[in-house]
Amino acid sequence: MESIKSKILLVEDDTNFGKVLKNYLELNDYVVELARDGILGLAAFKREKYDLCLLDVMMPNLDGFSLAEEIRSIDPDIPLFFLTAKNMKEDILTGYKLGADDYILKPFDSEILLHKIKAILKRNNEAVEKQNEVFEFQIGKFHFNSKLRELHINDTTYTLSPKEGALLRMLCEHGNDLLTRESALKKIWGSDTYFNGRSMDVYIAKLRKFLKEDEQVEIVNIHGNGFRLVMPEHQA
Repeated sequence: MESIKSKILLVEDDTNFGKVLKNYLELNDYVVELARDGILGLAAFKREKYDLCLLDVMMPNLDGFSLAEEIRSIDPDIPLFFLTAKNMKEDILTGYKLGADDYILKPFDSEILLHKIKAILKRNNEAVEKQNEVFEFQIGKFHFNSKLRELHINDTTYTLSPKEGALLRMLCEHGNDLLTRESALKKIWGSDTYFNGRSMDVYIAKLRKFLKEDEQVEIVNIHGNGFRLVMPEHQA
């Protein structure tokens, strides 16, 4: 399956420099829209959804700092890089006060810029994934909070160990489907060895003791393959 390319808004009034940078980023699998001044850049930002903005500071009609303020009022979290030939301390501080993720002085190494872009987009994507991460599960009569590693039933709360919590979370994520021994061992124990496998069996036994309070919930061995967390279908 082809991955979705990140989209960058490049606002740069130097036509030749803008075209060269746009082509370079496109060769490295980014979708780039080039706007020639701040007014056109703001219009583009209002029209489209971008993952990152590269803004020249010195531009006609609307300078990079003013454009950044407008962009931040629309999307406070989008990464912003300023591109400028000005090495004035006051300008650099202004850029960072506006929430710049980086302030890049011209001329610069395009490869270094590329790595900075990759790093900030990777960090943002990981933050979004973490924010969207499901960490609460209903397991029959149990409620499981995997962040706190707390398993609740009626008025009783069990606090699980880190490995118990991680293992139960993986079982929950697979619902009534198979969780293979190999995937659980590699993710939680780091490797699929005989001794780690014996250790996991001990933790499975511990989880079964907790879950026995609901007779509709059971961890079933799938011989030679792994385990399945059996629970009411509407809870899966």
